Amino acid sequence: MAPLLAYEDKGPDSLPSSPAPSSPLPLVLIHGHPFDRTMWAPQVAAFAPGRRVVTPDLRGYGASPVVPGVTPLSRFAEDIAELLDELKVETFVLGGLSMGGQIVMECYRQFPERVRGLVLADTFAAPETDEGKRTRRAMADRLLREGMRGYADEVLEKMVSPHADPQVKAHVHRMMTATAPEGAAAALRGRAERPDYRELLTRVTVPALVVVGEEDTYTPVADAEALHAALPDSTLRVVRGAAHMPNLEHPDEFNRALAEFLARLDGAS
Repeated sequence: MAPLLAYEDKGPDSLPSSPAPSSPLPLVLIHGHPFDRTMWAPQVAAFAPGRRVVTPDLRGYGASPVVPGVTPLSRFAEDIAELLDELKVETFVLGGLSMGGQIVMECYRQFPERVRGLVLADTFAAPETDEGKRTRRAMADRLLREGMRGYADEVLEKMVSPHADPQVKAHVHRMMTATAPEGAAAALRGRAERPDYRELLTRVTVPALVVVGEEDTYTPVADAEALHAALPDSTLRVVRGAAHMPNLEHPDEFNRALAEFLARLDGAS
């Protein structure tokens, strides 16, 4: 049966065969809200020449099916597991940004034995507050009522900094406006009910890389510092001059941090 999710699968081991024991670990990257897998284009370009890189579109986003209602983080994680089963990717390094980072935490909760390292970018582990739940539900209603463009216009210069490259701004805005309101609303409602991952992080047994944009107001540096403090084995990198999407605003710096982390994991494996 074909997987539900649309995806890109690139790299030297992307054919359905078993990689050699010395092959670099596959890298799986989970996008945030309200984006799609193309937010990882700089990372695919940088890393796919040397390792397998899988970037799915979450349900409700990009080219994946739109499923209205409520999509909890647990469902997103199950979709990813099913996709990786279909692609025969048994163990991997798993990374995500913002909501994608919370999905990474949920994946680790569900199938930790498959994960060899975590990349948590511009995200946080705490559950939603009562006020936050109301805000997310109200935003879901607004997106269904008004569509994505007004929201995209409002938040563009919080997703990326005001001084970001115009092409980066255009890419981020394009992803947001192309997202189906029904899919975005379902994710917002599910994310409002997310669990508390803080205790889980203290039990993570694999290395982690925590990355955050210095100018991020959605998930400030303090949130990244809290993740770094909770994780038993983590590295923290703050990307100067970047807001919520440092992988797009300053891909060279983001990729350097990721390359160092992956080299460590490949050596350990």
